[in-house]
Amino acid sequence: MVFGFGKAAAPVVPEVKASATGPVIAFQGSGRVAWSPRDPVSLTRNGFLANPVAFRAVKLIAETAAALPLVVQDCERRYEVHPVLDLIRRPNPVQGKADFFEAVYGQLLLSGNAYVEAVPWTAGGPAELHVLRSDRMSLIPGADGWPVAYDYTVGNRKHRFDMTAGVAPICHVRAFHPQDDHYGFSPMQAAAVALDVHSSASRWSKALLDNAARPSGAIVYRGADGQGALSAEQYERLVAEMESHHMGARNAGRPMLLEGGLDWKPMGFSPSDMEFHKTKEAAARDIAIAFGVPPMLLGVTGDATYANYQEANRAFFRLTVLPLVTKVSAALGHWLSAFGGDSVELKPDLDQVPALAVERDAQWARVAAAEFLTVAEKRSLLGLPPMPEEA
Repeated sequence: MVFGFGKAAAPVVPEVKASATGPVIAFQGSGRVAWSPRDPVSLTRNGFLANPVAFRAVKLIAETAAALPLVVQDCERRYEVHPVLDLIRRPNPVQGKADFFEAVYGQLLLSGNAYVEAVPWTAGGPAELHVLRSDRMSLIPGADGWPVAYDYTVGNRKHRFDMTAGVAPICHVRAFHPQDDHYGFSPMQAAAVALDVHSSASRWSKALLDNAARPSGAIVYRGADGQGALSAEQYERLVAEMESHHMGARNAGRPMLLEGGLDWKPMGFSPSDMEFHKTKEAAARDIAIAFGVPPMLLGVTGDATYANYQEANRAFFRLTVLPLVTKVSAALGHWLSAFGGDSVELKPDLDQVPALAVERDAQWARVAAAEFLTVAEKRSLLGLPPMPEEA
């Protein structure tokens, strides 16, 4: 501003401040990376509930693992009738074996933690088993770091499970986590980046369908006599014109007419250049890898890791399903044994897994042909208990 001394002050000229990029009106995002939250609730909502690849991976593992037959045995024999078997067949009035174990494996895959409650128990063991939601459970560590209680919170209500009085009412199965002493690390957390990429590519494809005529570029204004800024009225009119005549699926393919010094400058890449389809496939493969599912079992094209579907299915059982079932069944078997007092082992029955029939036949034939082994040694190699002594 300029002020006169001794004379009338000169008229005040308001300062006009404008960005150097004012002449460029860009119709695109800022390019800033936005990641989804990493807490179990958000991952479950964005991954399992909103992503078809992660949904199918979790369902495939959980349903396949829940369908595996389980056996109860000790160091002497394999039981055909046992309280643990009865409890496993019907864990509670509203769930059968398949539903119960699908919930256990699902919670473990989604959050890295699975919680099973025994209610109520008698002298012979628990009468019912219930799967508790992992997002509602919180562990209360003691002075030595081991859990002394678990809190189950729903809204403003909270129930505490005491782990120090008698047999623990909660069986906590957790996945390995290298940086947490109390909670597990889920495959969904490992696949979080791939989930964001896959979901973003899907949203981009949907937006392209809904807004096919919206070009990726900028409108540059070059006015007469070097004027480089639109007036407020011109700017509002241009924006209204773009929104009403050149955006949305209804206006797909409509040509754009620029006048009065407006020029269109294309920016970015075309969908073919960006190869969004291949980006989605790569993200889908990363999600499948995080869960341990061969991509071809999820219908992801372009994957030639396995020679055929049968080989991929066998690898899926060997590398993903069996380790998961063995881990969970061993934890449940040890926990349930504490109620009855007799130490039994709960394990998957590999002889009844059709995908492993070829391997089991070869193993049985190889062990049976080993004449230098005794019957007891052969049974031990096949994972069978010793033969009961004849009366």
